[in-house]
Amino acid sequence: MDVPQEDSDNRPSGAREDPDHPGWYSWIDINPDSFAAQTGKMIFRPDGPGRAVVRMFPDGRHLNLGGSLHGGMVMSFIDMALFGGGRCAGMRRAHYVTLDLTTKFMGRGEAGKPLDAHVELVRQTRSLAFLQGVVRQDGAACYSFSGTLKKLRDVT
Repeated sequence: MDVPQEDSDNRPSGAREDPDHPGWYSWIDINPDSFAAQTGKMIFRPDGPGRAVVRMFPDGRHLNLGGSLHGGMVMSFIDMALFGGGRCAGMRRAHYVTLDLTTKFMGRGEAGKPLDAHVELVRQTRSLAFLQGVVRQDGAACYSFSGTLKKLRDVT
């Protein structure tokens, strides 16, 4: 695994320690009118070299008509987890965009129980970050994913 370690502060840009979850970070100042805010509160933390956990708290607004978590919401959560989790896993500080994201739906997620995205930074080149992981609820795998982020520019 080619995980850079030159940046000792693996906190995502704009993140602060979460006051309600010691040891976790969160984006506290997300614009409430933004699409990103519709996912709800997300918290994230490093989970060993090249790994991180990103948690969200799904509720009724995240359900589809069948009563399980909406697939589009799940993919939005995973997309955001690539950024927060990737950074906590050691991804270089920069401005990135999602190049691709593949998600496999293996089970039905439910409202009222936290979803945990276990993110692994597989490799990073000068301009690309390759990530993969599994989303679990109550310890059971519900979704798996892999994604590539492209660096647009460095951030200081």
